[in-house]
Amino acid sequence: MGSVIVVDETTSGECAEAWELAVQEERLTLSELVRRRVREEVARYHQAVRYDAESVEVFRGLVRPSGAERVLDGYRLRGRREIDAEEQCRLALGAFGRNGFLVLVGERQVEELDAVVELAPGTTVVFLKLVPLVGG
Repeated sequence: MGSVIVVDETTSGECAEAWELAVQEERLTLSELVRRRVREEVARYHQAVRYDAESVEVFRGLVRPSGAERVLDGYRLRGRREIDAEEQCRLALGAFGRNGFLVLVGERQVEELDAVVELAPGTTVVFLKLVPLVGG
């Protein structure tokens, strides 16, 4: 089984900790890659909450869950609750369509959700979150 390296960045230069996402296929559509990434981050959050609910206060994900508040290092949920992975996938795919983030696979920007990307083991996939301009 192979894996790719997932990195979140912002246009202001902030970079989150990189993490590995297991991917068995050598080729996937961008939409499927986004879905797998989102499902994995939701699963990691749920597992962390199960083992230590008191210390897990912030969801660090690609998009904000419904009813969550944006904070410096992620999204704070109101109370402890399950996050719906499929809803997060819908939100993420919608955000991509509205230019909420760009995806770079290796050094190449992928512009369409149905584009097929090559994923050799160790490929870096950057999710560049775009920040809207004030007044723009």
